[in-house]
Amino acid sequence: MFAVIRTGGKQYKVAKDSIIKVEKLDAEEGAAVAFNDVLMLNDGKDLKVGAPTLEATVSGQVLEQKRDRKIVVFKKKRRKNYRRKAGHRQHLTVVKITDIAMGIKKPAAAKKAAPKPAAKDEQAEAAKTEAPKPAAKKPAAKTEAKEAAPKAAPAKKAPAKKPAAKTTAAKSTAAKKPAAKKPAAKKPAASKTTPKKES
Repeated sequence: MFAVIRTGGKQYKVAKDSIIKVEKLDAEEGAAVAFNDVLMLNDGKDLKVGAPTLEATVSGQVLEQKRDRKIVVFKKKRRKNYRRKAGHRQHLTVVKITDIAMGIKKPAAAKKAAPKPAAKDEQAEAAKTEAPKPAAKKPAAKTEAKEAAPKAAPAKKAPAKKPAAKTTAAKSTAAKKPAAKKPAAKKPAASKTTPKKES
């Protein structure tokens, strides 16, 4: 029995217990995955072809998340002194096919992945039991921060008034500067006329 599935924009011919490398899937190692995009199915007696897909499910288990071998990307334009070299490694997921069945099914291997989160729950419970000890210290730190906050607030308000004074001073100096620039503009014009008279 084999099937043709589509994932990551590519098609793969798979059979039970076959191992394939597909485009990266969002699943952890040991998690169950299901491919519902089945294009063709052969059970040994009958060949079924989808139009475009069949109501079938191919189940698998994630063995590994890895990267493919490096490919070299080299660009060149002759006679232009242009060369660019870069490397690329594609992210892949290694999947072992566990079952091929007609009809849409949920992944059956999800039960195997359940013990791993149980270990995480135990760690979370252990962290919770340790957490109340430092929790008593945290409110004291918060009260200190609250006391410091009112002191800092008046300091912020005082500088807010000073920038307003600076802007008014800047406006008054800006008003004076154009008057100073006008006589300066007249002097170069006079100097240009004098060389013309000499020559």
